[in-house]
Amino acid sequence: MIIRTILIAVLLGTTVAFGQMSAAQNPRSYSTLKHRTDEGKRAVRRYIPLTKSIRRAHKTGTRDKTGRPGPNYWQIKTDFLINARLDPNTQTITGSETITFHNTSPDTLKKIVLRLDHNVFRPRVPRGFSVPAETTGGMIVTRLSVNGTEIDLEAKPPQNQGGEMPQIEKPFVSGLNKTVAQVFLAKPILPKSVNKIEIEWHTKLPGGDGGQGHRMTQRWGSRLFQPTQWFPRLAKYDDLRGWETSLYLGPAEFYNNFGKFDVRIEMPEGWLVSGTGLLQNPEKVLAPFVRERIKKITESDNEITIIGESERGAGKALTGKGRTVWNFVAENVNDFAWATSKDFIWKATRATIPDKGAVPIHMFYLPERASRFEKAGERTRHALEFYSKLLFPYEFPQLTLQDGPSAGMEYPMVINSNQGAADHETYHQWIPMMIGTNETRYGWMDEGFNQYSNILSNADARGRPYSINGLGQRYGSISGNEDEPPMMWNANYGGPFYGFQTYGKTPLMLSMLGGVVGDEKMNAAIRKYMEAWKFKHPSPWDFTYFMNSELRRNLDWFW
Repeated sequence: MIIRTILIAVLLGTTVAFGQMSAAQNPRSYSTLKHRTDEGKRAVRRYIPLTKSIRRAHKTGTRDKTGRPGPNYWQIKTDFLINARLDPNTQTITGSETITFHNTSPDTLKKIVLRLDHNVFRPRVPRGFSVPAETTGGMIVTRLSVNGTEIDLEAKPPQNQGGEMPQIEKPFVSGLNKTVAQVFLAKPILPKSVNKIEIEWHTKLPGGDGGQGHRMTQRWGSRLFQPTQWFPRLAKYDDLRGWETSLYLGPAEFYNNFGKFDVRIEMPEGWLVSGTGLLQNPEKVLAPFVRERIKKITESDNEITIIGESERGAGKALTGKGRTVWNFVAENVNDFAWATSKDFIWKATRATIPDKGAVPIHMFYLPERASRFEKAGERTRHALEFYSKLLFPYEFPQLTLQDGPSAGMEYPMVINSNQGAADHETYHQWIPMMIGTNETRYGWMDEGFNQYSNILSNADARGRPYSINGLGQRYGSISGNEDEPPMMWNANYGGPFYGFQTYGKTPLMLSMLGGVVGDEKMNAAIRKYMEAWKFKHPSPWDFTYFMNSELRRNLDWFW
């Protein structure tokens, strides 16, 4: 206490002395200082704020100021060959995979980054409040190889010398117990090269309290499984930030590479499997009468039964003895999700897509939950057909709705939902499944566009004019709160207003923009923006620049 008093006295004395000296040297009062006469020349920002990353992209030509991909645009590609085995008794997937990494970038890479989302369930790993409470061992990587070089998973990193990383003579990995792991290479990956990454792992699929929960709730006991984010992935590497190393916490979603998936899933006898892509071996897993019914899906809008309640199981609708392998292949997708149950009913219908024709819609659900799927086919058909006209024609060969605890989540060609969220999740097949936005950082670029378009789709389904007049009133209940996050914040940090930041602000923004330029012109410009970035990765700056260019108006003040 005495020392603190003396210190304050010394500081106060010094301040007084300095103040007296300053007054003696500069006796003028601040009130006598004259204002500058060139106030009109003071800098005022009248343009869109740019980060260093987007400035660099414009300079190198990977993106241009019309909001389109530049002449030097590139994006890496990752192809997956996955073999997985699910044991329903232990709720555990054991898998091996080969990732073919096409480094189309001009960069030499001294490390690669892996995403291990299931580690969010490990003890002491950060996770969002919405993630179900079950704690597991996470994703256990047991083997890792890069271009034929085995990585010692227990190897220690070399000691820094003078604050600098020494030359890496032996590759090592850091963060295998986290949702993001980094592999430091002794032999760098060269530009324009094709590389092989081999991984073996196992992970327990998490359940949730009462069977319901977050998108990562992936099973109902040992009866139904909905595996998502279930395999190690190569992180996104792009022209803006290099490796995307944001941790997976739960609320914010994904930013993945496009590529081909060839997935083989081994299941016990009698288990029915659905998933991303097209089934490659129906003759080995489905009875002849089931295969004949599948051929009739695209013949009419009527909903048909592919496997009924009394037809389930081995020796009936499903063939094969012992464990059975289901092989799915999907081209140009950014993820793979699936579901399985020995109790699934399988219904189907179709949607008719402009310039494409009939596309099958599959529905897999438990018989006691049939009421939740009574209108699922109808609503999904309308959504596919409506958004194909509003945006551009649906590109994928099928769409599947999967019953389970994660009742409202989207993956390529897969909707983990019943009829309640069918329209919303169908829109996601466009963003982010065909327009690969960075959901982790800018969730509003997919969820917000989705919410706005849902208003249009729902009105069309009811045969009524759409109304967006209530959007401003909803914002009035949130605006001005000190915890309200900006749209451009990383979605992981939206806090209690994550939902409004990600879902609510964008519809209001688009409503306001439509009020300035006209709704039809705005929607036509958005359609062209999506066509320009189909199967590519736009940023918020690309969107704003594109709209300025396409609408032929300087809207920098608006953004």
